[in-house]
Amino acid sequence: MPDKLIALVTGANQGIGLQIAKDLAAHGLIVLVGARDPARGVAAAQAVGAGAHALQLDVTDAASVAAAAEQVRREFGRLDVLIQNAAISNTGLRPAMSVADYASTTRPSNVSIAEMRAVWDTNVFGVLTVYQAMLPLLRASTQARIVNVSSGVGSLTVNSDRAFHYRAIFGPVYPASKTALNALTVAMAVELEAEGIPVNAVSPGFTRTALNGFSGTETVEEGAREAVRVALLGRDGPTGGFTRWEGETIPW
Repeated sequence: MPDKLIALVTGANQGIGLQIAKDLAAHGLIVLVGARDPARGVAAAQAVGAGAHALQLDVTDAASVAAAAEQVRREFGRLDVLIQNAAISNTGLRPAMSVADYASTTRPSNVSIAEMRAVWDTNVFGVLTVYQAMLPLLRASTQARIVNVSSGVGSLTVNSDRAFHYRAIFGPVYPASKTALNALTVAMAVELEAEGIPVNAVSPGFTRTALNGFSGTETVEEGAREAVRVALLGRDGPTGGFTRWEGETIPW
């Protein structure tokens, strides 16, 4: 069994996930690069470099998740760090629309239920599926910790403030999926508190990625740093928190 910490990053073939994988590898961790497409996963692992391994993982496919967990068990016997980064903001049917225009089509009064289900399947149910499959491997580690990549736009407290700049885009699809992810984070933290396994949510900020049509204002390097910081805190770090860089608490 290797002495280095073993980290799994979901959705790690591009964007923030790929940068998180690179940063963890730079800190000496063995990084499992989770990707739906095996070829893209291999390419991403090569980009990460030494210590990176591609892992086929589609969070919306229970069989894929189970196979990934079995592969990790067979090859490593444990998992030390789980970073749940995989997420989508829409189904890709409206690539030319701005964030604001897309938000106008996903109000509670007009949202496509199919669109909402598809996004929540990845951002909420996918996270829980991976959590359940990987938990035995995390429990086999003495250094286990979980980081869920959320978003400040999911904060109910912040969105209740009429002065919040992005309040107008809060809706049932992506923003509310992150609200649900925050609830899952608290539930996981409560469940694992007695076992000493920290579970935290982080916000990467408005990062330029495919998720928002590259309309964000921050680089992927900036977007990855809070997830990496919290992941490296270890078992002695806080649990049940929601933060942005650098350690600033976001209200639920």
